Amino acid sequence: MNRIVPLILAVALFMEQMDSTVISTSLPAIAADLGVGPITLKLALTAYMVSLATFIPLSGWMADRFGAKRVFRLAILVFVAGSIFCAMSGSLLSFVVARFLQGMGGAMMTPVARLVLVRSTSRSELVSAMALLTIPALVGPLAGPPLGGFITTYFTWHWIFLINLPVGIVGYVLSGIYLPEIEATPPPSLDWIGFLLSAVAASGTIFGLSVVSLPALPPAIGIAATIAGIVCGVLYVRHARHHPAPLLDLRLFRDSAFRAAAIGGTLFRISVGAVPFLMPLMLQVGFGLTPFESGLVTFTGAIGAITTKFMAKRVLTYAGFRTTLIVASICGAALTFANGLFTPATPFWFMAGVLLVAG
Repeated sequence: MNRIVPLILAVALFMEQMDSTVISTSLPAIAADLGVGPITLKLALTAYMVSLATFIPLSGWMADRFGAKRVFRLAILVFVAGSIFCAMSGSLLSFVVARFLQGMGGAMMTPVARLVLVRSTSRSELVSAMALLTIPALVGPLAGPPLGGFITTYFTWHWIFLINLPVGIVGYVLSGIYLPEIEATPPPSLDWIGFLLSAVAASGTIFGLSVVSLPALPPAIGIAATIAGIVCGVLYVRHARHHPAPLLDLRLFRDSAFRAAAIGGTLFRISVGAVPFLMPLMLQVGFGLTPFESGLVTFTGAIGAITTKFMAKRVLTYAGFRTTLIVASICGAALTFANGLFTPATPFWFMAGVLLVAG
């Protein structure tokens, strides 16, 4: 197996994971510097997710149309440019726009990276290649909280986004040298109606649910965006049934394994995806920790995740996918619930231990 390809592709996941964990740890400091509340700054996180939801459906079509390698390298440049603009931001609006630009790059980087890996790796070596892809990417969550907390506490938060600059440059250069050339295959004409409907459906729902209780915006904006997202989602389902080549092919849900993975994975991600945002806020705003102290507590979750990657293949071989997923989901739900029982009197070692096992 060519180990260089998954390690280079891991650059994309590394930057994304590093960026998300760093900004979560530094959120209160960024909000104070921009003159807004920490919860209001959720708009920046929402802008990133809205951008992902809008452009991820395009990633597969663009990879087929222009070539996966070319799209992947361009996505790295867009993400790095967004990181630079984040560091230069002096207001909430400029920061939100910069995060949206980052999301455009992220929407292309991760899906296309996985596409390159799948198309250049034999099926028998795919699990090992995926492990190589994700292990370096988990260094981001491992280093992100303590590094971001250290920089924010002892320097300034602007520098946390500039970390992506040297990493992105290295990834761009190495991907040009070592990634295989995957020929562009002429895809069907772009489903523009489907793109617009899916974009409004996903982004409207995400934006609406995120800001419906946000103090910076009237609740009516969140409600209207959510309704628009739901309506466009229904219209897209009707559109996709009659289109010969829909942007998102809903017929995939006829496969029971895909359906279970998509629905179950979504519900699980809603739960665990909230922890990186809420935990640093609780530790800093609620418990009075510095960003550096908060990062030293939360980074243990990444240690748990990295440790699991070394065992994943053996566990799946021994227990099978079904048993592993059921047990892991139950344990993950219980440990996520345990986070809500923490108090300022809870020992740091205990909180770190729970996050370690949860990871």
